[in-house]
Amino acid sequence: MQRAYMSALCEIAEKDRNVLSLLADSGTGYDELFRRYFPEQMLDFGIAEENMVSAAAGLAMCGKIPFVYTAGAFLAYRSFEFIRDDICFQNLNVKIVGMGAGLSWSTLGVTHHTTEDLAVLRALPNLTILSPSCPREVEKAVKAAYAIQGPVYIKIGMNHEPDVCGEDDTFVVGKNRELRPGREVCVYATGSITSEVLEAAKLLEADGLDIGVVNVPTVKPFDGEEVLERAKSYRTILTVEEHSITGGLGSAVAEVLAESDVKVRFRRIGLKNCFAVGYGTHAQVKAANGLDAEGIAGQIRKILGV
Repeated sequence: MQRAYMSALCEIAEKDRNVLSLLADSGTGYDELFRRYFPEQMLDFGIAEENMVSAAAGLAMCGKIPFVYTAGAFLAYRSFEFIRDDICFQNLNVKIVGMGAGLSWSTLGVTHHTTEDLAVLRALPNLTILSPSCPREVEKAVKAAYAIQGPVYIKIGMNHEPDVCGEDDTFVVGKNRELRPGREVCVYATGSITSEVLEAAKLLEADGLDIGVVNVPTVKPFDGEEVLERAKSYRTILTVEEHSITGGLGSAVAEVLAESDVKVRFRRIGLKNCFAVGYGTHAQVKAANGLDAEGIAGQIRKILGV
């Protein structure tokens, strides 16, 4: 996903010299690629995320379009006040890109996990939140963010996530997209864990369960109308996220259902009032927290009582 992000940003920066890449010592080879071709459009602030976000606000007020890029945990949590007051309150044209969604920083533990960012940022007015599921969708999300006049937060993975979207698939801000049709159970997923949800649906197919999967690439503004329409034809709605079930995708769906007259069974799968456990590869940490394909399938079986 990092490569897809930088590829899209290079394409945009080549056409628009007001586009800037702001870094906080993220230190990836993809950053150096951007520096090689656009040295005057890159600023590295070192490990000073709050300063970087505040400077991005000032640059936006001068007509620049900053793309602020570093570890998601350090943006959403450490820089929250600056995102709130300097960018969102002023409704400035700054794009905030948090790499390492969910448990991606698996070897570094909870301090680096980005498992509450949606809960923190979803409350902010004026902020669009994009959560692409795969590299192809990252490219489309970056270009969509560039087209928006205002603050955007994009969360991306960093561990060779597989593509679940086709090259010709459309990306529409504020719209969900069905990836797999189903009959009685529909699972909503967002971000890179979507590939695990699709694999879980295949595992459950062997149990005779026909699981529909819907991708949610835009967490805010949320496509609540699509959820309500689908809830009318499904007996069970589930959400799966590599995030706390409090405040994230599950909460967004719950809010829509709670304020409607639609009657449907609804459950959330994710981190339940806890921090993630374990260290190791991303796959190992997801498995340890029941968020790999096997773990997700097992949780769905338990919910359905099969």
